[in-house]
Amino acid sequence: MNTPDRSRRAAAFELEKTPAHASRGMVVTNHPLASAAGAEMLAAGGNAVDAAVAALFALSVVEPMMVGPLGGGFAHLRRPDGTHEVLEGQGRCPLGVGPTRFEPDPGAPPGSLDTIGRRNAVGRTSVAVPGNLAAWCELLARHGRLTLADVVEPAIRHAQRGFAATPYLADCVADCAADLARDPEIAGVFLPGGAPLRAGARVVNGALADTLRRVVRDGPAALYSGAIGEALVDDMARHDAWLSREDLARYRTSALEPLRSSYRGFEIVGPPPPCSGPLHVGQMLNLLEGFDLRSAGFGSADASHLLAEALKIAFADRAAATADPAHVPVPVARLLSSEYAALRRADVDPLRARAHAAGVVPEDGAHTTHLTVADRDGWIVSATQTINSLFGARYMVPGTGLIPNNYLYVFDPRPGRASSLAPGKRVTSSMAPLIVLRDGAPRWALGLPGGLRIFPSAMQALVNLIDHGMSLQEAVEAPRLWTQGFQLELEPGFPEAVADALRARGHDVLRVPNVGGGMCAVGIGAEGALEGAACWRADGTPVGVGGGLARAGVRFLPEARRG
Repeated sequence: MNTPDRSRRAAAFELEKTPAHASRGMVVTNHPLASAAGAEMLAAGGNAVDAAVAALFALSVVEPMMVGPLGGGFAHLRRPDGTHEVLEGQGRCPLGVGPTRFEPDPGAPPGSLDTIGRRNAVGRTSVAVPGNLAAWCELLARHGRLTLADVVEPAIRHAQRGFAATPYLADCVADCAADLARDPEIAGVFLPGGAPLRAGARVVNGALADTLRRVVRDGPAALYSGAIGEALVDDMARHDAWLSREDLARYRTSALEPLRSSYRGFEIVGPPPPCSGPLHVGQMLNLLEGFDLRSAGFGSADASHLLAEALKIAFADRAAATADPAHVPVPVARLLSSEYAALRRADVDPLRARAHAAGVVPEDGAHTTHLTVADRDGWIVSATQTINSLFGARYMVPGTGLIPNNYLYVFDPRPGRASSLAPGKRVTSSMAPLIVLRDGAPRWALGLPGGLRIFPSAMQALVNLIDHGMSLQEAVEAPRLWTQGFQLELEPGFPEAVADALRARGHDVLRVPNVGGGMCAVGIGAEGALEGAACWRADGTPVGVGGGLARAGVRFLPEARRG
């Protein structure tokens, strides 16, 4: 963990949350009850993996608009021996869905993946083969110390007995109310009496509690070959959708070799494609390493302009060449090479915004959640999981309380693109569950939700830590910007003078309430000291475990022997 040097900041901003410090374990998620569920596992003798899986199941209940067993994601682990592992549980395109299954909407704005009738975004026709349940159970079985019953118990408790809706959840329900109202099961939970639930209202989902009990009893087979899967595909068939029993039976997770890049003496480790986030974080940092961002100062027009230009270049390359490497050979080495960074750096005018085309081609041949957990034994889990859009496909599988993903909205509905639909193809993700090392030792682990805004936000957090000397709490809360080549989004924390200076350089500036979602980060200091930080963009809460058991040999003396 580093000490902030406020003299290196060009823009001031107020912190809204405080970090947590602990010695035995740290759990940071985007809901206090999920963080508490993870901490409960650490207190019960579990490790960071037990805590992470318990928190993910709990998030499926208390943050249902973001994550669930019928979603997908990546879990990035660092073991106590210093080795890293990535478990991929991404969604896959059903076998019955090909590149021309949807009709693109000709009136959609630039960069949009919208289709006629929103069939790739809402309802049964938007659902990809889910991977989360398989991945969570596998993660626990391979590396956890506790049982599935132990780690799922908090989620069952909150689903059965209910929990108080946060203002954040209530706002998300209100934003999606028109779609949720079309399905009686999801409306029954989140639109009580026909109106969006209010903050503080009790949210009960007894059907989900029963489903989770079945998962405890049958394991992941409950979905991939059992009763939960039958309910899912039978409902699909009734609505002329495509996910089938064969899709579920064929699903397998993948263990992936982590991708590594470097920046100013730090090593950045994360999942490889089909996770695009760490690849393009590394690409952008390679490009930015040739500029003196420290001297430019955080939030200055000069630094913000350089970040925006790096983002535009990365997004152009992502659209051209980043996809499932089983279907599209991704030019990883080229994108991370110093030669390519120098080539693209030469395209950047430090005083003027430019349009940037892709510099690579495939080689021959919103809305998510994140958690970060570390324990005293050296286990670290940085995991980003999603059902894609808010409330995924925006319905519940009848009788289960489960909300499916709408992952088909991530694919390009036009054929001939790197991310076009193809049977069995994995979803390309912007997730960036990162672990950052210095001299081989972990320093920070972080990630966040936010769709296409995930990896740009993660990159900015690293620049904040490394170039601007921010504390961990400052780095996750600092104002963010984002563009993929059209409008440049700026959060309110950027002064209007900076916005005006960026407009003068040719940027089409758009003020937005927030860029991306709540970042969850853990800092690892000397002798295993742990710091947890979460930002104002979600209900993020760090919960640390300190203290410990009694010293060996402590005894209570019998009353008769006391002085």
